[in-house]
Amino acid sequence: MAFVQPADKGNPPPPHQPSAKGPGRGASAWSGLFWIVLLAFAVGGGYLTRGRWLPRVFPTPELVEGPDDEGHLVPGTPQNGQVTLSPQAQKNLGMTAVPLKVESYWQTVSIPGMVIDRQGFSDRGVVAPATGVVSRIFRVPGDTIRVGDPLFTIRLLSESLHLTQSDLFKATQDIRLALAQKERLAGLGDAVSGSRIIEVENQITRLQVASKAYRQELLNRGLSAPQVDGVAEGKFVSEITIVAPPPPIPAKAPGGALDPVGVGQDLLEIQDLKTEVGHQVQAGQTLCLIANHQLLSIQGRAFRDELPLLEASLRDGVPIQADFGENDTASWPPLNRPLTIYSVSNSMDPESRTFHFTVQFENQLKLIERDGRSQVFWRFRPGQRVRLNLPARKLDNVFVLPLGAVAREGAEAFIFRQNGEVFDRKPVAVLHQDRDRVVIANDGSVPPGIFVAQSGAPVLNRMVKSQAGGMPKGFHIHADGSVHVGGH
Repeated sequence: MAFVQPADKGNPPPPHQPSAKGPGRGASAWSGLFWIVLLAFAVGGGYLTRGRWLPRVFPTPELVEGPDDEGHLVPGTPQNGQVTLSPQAQKNLGMTAVPLKVESYWQTVSIPGMVIDRQGFSDRGVVAPATGVVSRIFRVPGDTIRVGDPLFTIRLLSESLHLTQSDLFKATQDIRLALAQKERLAGLGDAVSGSRIIEVENQITRLQVASKAYRQELLNRGLSAPQVDGVAEGKFVSEITIVAPPPPIPAKAPGGALDPVGVGQDLLEIQDLKTEVGHQVQAGQTLCLIANHQLLSIQGRAFRDELPLLEASLRDGVPIQADFGENDTASWPPLNRPLTIYSVSNSMDPESRTFHFTVQFENQLKLIERDGRSQVFWRFRPGQRVRLNLPARKLDNVFVLPLGAVAREGAEAFIFRQNGEVFDRKPVAVLHQDRDRVVIANDGSVPPGIFVAQSGAPVLNRMVKSQAGGMPKGFHIHADGSVHVGGH
């Protein structure tokens, strides 16, 4: 600011220097302030309304959807997080859309487990009923058999068995003689005393009891009922054929219900052979091991901290989920009954500091016929690893989607609503995520009933980001969402 020397009293200022209080300078200051304020309002208003006038002043050129010269998909320009995919591109990405629905979801704790045989029902041994020599073997390990199929032929060497056959034949003949004597005595009438007839009747009763005991012993030694009848007529047995035994009595399931005896329990598999042709075997010696995997169990190993969850699941009968690590679940039907905990061990392993619990279930099978022989193909096998998902906390009023339906970008999560060929990106809040599922909060960000892409969300998100940033000339997007410029 310039400094003005004050004038002497009584002397007017020079004519070329205007007075500081004159009207000309005040008008100039107010005019400048007005234009400054007007310019500030114009700039602020333009900044606040930039969303309306900026697209009109600087429009974004539209990209027409269709294949380029190299056959790659060129999507349309996204608007507010949109991406357009042709039906062919959706097929290439395996896109499917399902209406969003509100449901409940159990948050789980994963526990390792293993499929095991159900003791007392899966494996059993076939033993020799009497001392003898193996003269023929009908089946070998790996063969599938049915109940009643022949397994071995044994030439009998047991003296007691031969003696029992002789005793049965003798007792049968003595019964016939006693019956004939009773008829003769009855024909003599009063000439014979009643005590004589009673004595003969008592003899017949003793012989019938002995005959019944001999028959039962032969049946226990492996002879069939027709063979025992033949022995009674003098047709002695020197060889016996051992057949596949019937299945055990069905086990009681939790709640007292009996496990269903399906067609699979009639199918057996030779696991191990314990003898050879020409070997002498003793009564009770194991000849082979057979198995049936219709009824199995899952043995899980849990830590002490997980005991309350096991207790609650056992008490309330809450079903648990089992991940068998299968890749072909579509070719098998669902399990016929929910999986629940059957028992929890009351002892801990001193080395691993874990305790086991069991889950019983019924297996599934496929019977393959080829070249006149059968092969049973079980879905689950003993020794197979399993992940048991134990219910921990219930989440109500949520959306449950597959893992591929949600795209993650830092702290943000997105799903894509499908409307024909247009996919809209919608931000959502993730409450829980595991290996297969993502739980979305029903907080009003997306309404129920909209069609949501069930897979390919990360690919769609990369396409939205790529298009939003502006693409150079000659770009193309592959089916996996990757962006390339020029050649491959």
